[in-house]
Amino acid sequence: MQKRRHRVIFHIDMNSFYASVEIAHNPSLKGKPIAIAGNPEERKGIIVTSSYEARAKGVKTTMALWEARKLCPNLIVLRPNFERYREMSAKIFNMLYEVTPFIEPVSIDEGYMDVTDHAIHPLELAKQIQQRILHELHIPSSIGIGPNKFLAKTASDMKKPLGITVLRIRDLQEKLWPLPIDKMYGVGKKTAEKLHKIEIHTIGDLALADDYILSQLLGINGERLKNRANGVDPRHVDPDSIHDFKSIGNSQTLPYDSDEEQQLKQLLHQLAMRVEERLQRRELKGKTVQLMIRDKDRKTMTRSKKLPFYIDTKEEIMLVIDELFQLHWNKEPVRLLGVTVQDLLEKQHVVKQLSLFSYEQDEKENRVNETIQQLEKKFGENLFISLDNEEKQAKNKLLRTSFQKDFLDDYKHKK
Repeated sequence: MQKRRHRVIFHIDMNSFYASVEIAHNPSLKGKPIAIAGNPEERKGIIVTSSYEARAKGVKTTMALWEARKLCPNLIVLRPNFERYREMSAKIFNMLYEVTPFIEPVSIDEGYMDVTDHAIHPLELAKQIQQRILHELHIPSSIGIGPNKFLAKTASDMKKPLGITVLRIRDLQEKLWPLPIDKMYGVGKKTAEKLHKIEIHTIGDLALADDYILSQLLGINGERLKNRANGVDPRHVDPDSIHDFKSIGNSQTLPYDSDEEQQLKQLLHQLAMRVEERLQRRELKGKTVQLMIRDKDRKTMTRSKKLPFYIDTKEEIMLVIDELFQLHWNKEPVRLLGVTVQDLLEKQHVVKQLSLFSYEQDEKENRVNETIQQLEKKFGENLFISLDNEEKQAKNKLLRTSFQKDFLDDYKHKK
């Protein structure tokens, strides 16, 4: 096969993924207006996603549930089932992995594929992938095809549901440049407002803008965005990018705004346990701990503390979180709490420096662990049942978290 001169990148995006998974699980929902909403019974709720039938009635992501019901009285509202979504995501990415190992998942329902050297013509290959996911898993998807990640991503957004769109460099002036600047991937609301002030209203305006003015306004991001508007994006599809963790954290909205300190601390403890679980699952440690508090008016405050050593247990995390919480909580009702560990490093690269304060505790732990190992060798494994098991089971029921980046390679382990 003759090698192609330019890269061929697919961006595959599942259509209304959470709702589509629920329909695949319960086919009787097909054709009905469906919305996935966080904690609809406990709080008025916010729409996470909705089916296209609901969207046709005006139901949108982040819309208040009461408003959505007003627009669509027969709306079927379901609680999110993240375990179900993760399982479906693993199946989808496993299918894609059969096509090429050059896959970069970027979220639970989308990812890039480099199919430059694939024997099948890109359009035909895209059709095969789309139809297989639809027929075997009952999940609709849109696929963008381009010479780089930015154009592939942009193309996949152009036709939904079940679209296949090609966006080439020669298509930019006709297909891309006329679009409003806030429709460009990578341009958020605040960036769009800044660009409007210097009379950049379309992607074409950005493509032709003055480099110096852009750098003054947006720094290095100005140059990056202009390059992409001109179809230039040197990023490669990187299968290992999912391991480039900068932080691991969890947050949760309370059932109701609360100023009960015991309840808030209990939630912080649950969040710290979840962070510990994810850190240890990925064999990572971190040395910065961050607390997030969102109040009843949705104002968010974050405070962090950098440690002189790396940590990965809930006890260590909670020591810092307790300190930050006592210092920075103003006793006002809280809507949401978050716990994050940053400055991560793989355990194999962490060398623990025993301090005068930790030496005695470490010695005790080592002696206990050695004793347990000796007893288990003699009497068998699982001799000691963790007292945390019941607590962990309760935690799994209580925590309702969204998809996190550290689950993105699960498809490699599930068939």
